[in-house]
Amino acid sequence: MVCPTSDLCVGGCNLQASEEGGINIGGLQQFATEVFSKMGVKQVRDPRTPQPKNPNSKIVLFGAGPASLSCATFLGRLGYDNITIYEKQDVLGGLSTTEIPQYRLPISMVNFEIGLVKDLGVKIETGRSLSTKDLTVKSLLNDAKAIFIGIGLPQPKINPLFKDLTPEMGFYTSKSFLPKVSKASKSPADGGCLCKTSAALLPRLYGNVIVLGAGDTAFDCATSALRCGARKVFVVFRRGFSNMRAVPEEVSLAIEEKCELMGFLSPHAVNVRDGKIVSVTFSRTEQTEDGKWVQDVEQLSTLKANFLISAFGSGLEDPDMIEALKPLELNGWNLPVVDPDTMQSSHPSVWCGGDVAGTAETTVESVNDGKTAAWYIHCALEGLPRNTKPKLPLFYTEIDEVDISVEICGVKFENPFGLASAPPVTSTAMIRRSFEQGWGFVVTKTFCLDKDKVTNVSPRIVRGTTSGYHYGPQQGSFLNIELISEKYMDYWLRGIKELKEDFPTKVGIFLIQKSRNT
Repeated sequence: MVCPTSDLCVGGCNLQASEEGGINIGGLQQFATEVFSKMGVKQVRDPRTPQPKNPNSKIVLFGAGPASLSCATFLGRLGYDNITIYEKQDVLGGLSTTEIPQYRLPISMVNFEIGLVKDLGVKIETGRSLSTKDLTVKSLLNDAKAIFIGIGLPQPKINPLFKDLTPEMGFYTSKSFLPKVSKASKSPADGGCLCKTSAALLPRLYGNVIVLGAGDTAFDCATSALRCGARKVFVVFRRGFSNMRAVPEEVSLAIEEKCELMGFLSPHAVNVRDGKIVSVTFSRTEQTEDGKWVQDVEQLSTLKANFLISAFGSGLEDPDMIEALKPLELNGWNLPVVDPDTMQSSHPSVWCGGDVAGTAETTVESVNDGKTAAWYIHCALEGLPRNTKPKLPLFYTEIDEVDISVEICGVKFENPFGLASAPPVTSTAMIRRSFEQGWGFVVTKTFCLDKDKVTNVSPRIVRGTTSGYHYGPQQGSFLNIELISEKYMDYWLRGIKELKEDFPTKVGIFLIQKSRNT
């Protein structure tokens, strides 16, 4: 629901350039997740996964956000049964719960994901923090075999111009505004509540609201401000539109909701009258030939505003928390130095992920950090070489134990669900991903001997004559009218051999064409 599919899978879809656009993969995933979440099916460990040598090894994770939940999930699937997540707040889910508003990510979906983690026996303790007053990395290293740090970036970055401004004057940071919105918008009826009572209210905004920043958080603030009563919202940022860090989905939503975007401006002064913000003066920004952004104070403009929300990012500024990270090596931003390939810190028993590692900018990247760290934690505990090929267990439930195999013409298919021809199996890489996701068999496009090669092959994938919803059972059909593979015989023979070695129980039906007269 918060994955930037337009930048990832949908952006690479063969149909992206067609009239109706690429397949709505995010919508399909949302539909499947929502339906499955209502079934009450628990996640279990795949019994075919080899048991680790020391499954009871103590593993500790800080923070119950996407990175830690992902890391704990994969460690649980690998067979570790002594996993504990420590969370400072009394709610779980990290920014997905506390800062992403209900209209963007329902709390019921976050709670569903947390439930799946707990299904694997992962323990979660709230009210526990990374602090010299509670838990430190150094103290936990006495008995923990592995530590994962996924605490996010808790402190907002504040421009010195704003140091004397308060909410009563109309000033918020993203760290003070979005939690109020999330707390008030997520109710028990949605599957969970962030407040102990029903007294939480949305911030009451009115008039003009200026949001500073051009990242995902800034646009969350902008669209939330509209829902809190703002008449007009201006998203102001110091670079150009081509430099915005926000994903296209966030920007499109803000534009659709009539937010105004203003680039090449940096705050110069905040104007206050009778204890209230009345306007903000901006200076024009320009990029020099060496790539630096500078302010031109001779070009000033003033924008009227009743409220100002600063979304200039976050950092790790708390001295107590920084002290609690010892003995880890920190960089110039007080963040742990990590190996981006393994997420391992300067200490061999500590890994990091998500915002605090400085490698992730989106939720899905934080999840991947946790997934990566889980594998290399496993390698460290098992004594496996660093270059061991990752083999992480997939999602598994008791339903997977049900035998749905069929036999046709003496060939056993582990399940009756398969994919045929393009677009889903036009390459061995696509077939591999299909097998990894559980499909039982594939039927490829026809390929021919090199001497009979068809040279005018081109993909001709078009929408079918049906139409309907972008996801779900009414998804429109697709037609492929090119039946000959554009790839050479050697490609298919090598790929078939590799696929059969890695997926011995899967069935592949590969069609070979030859000239009639040979």
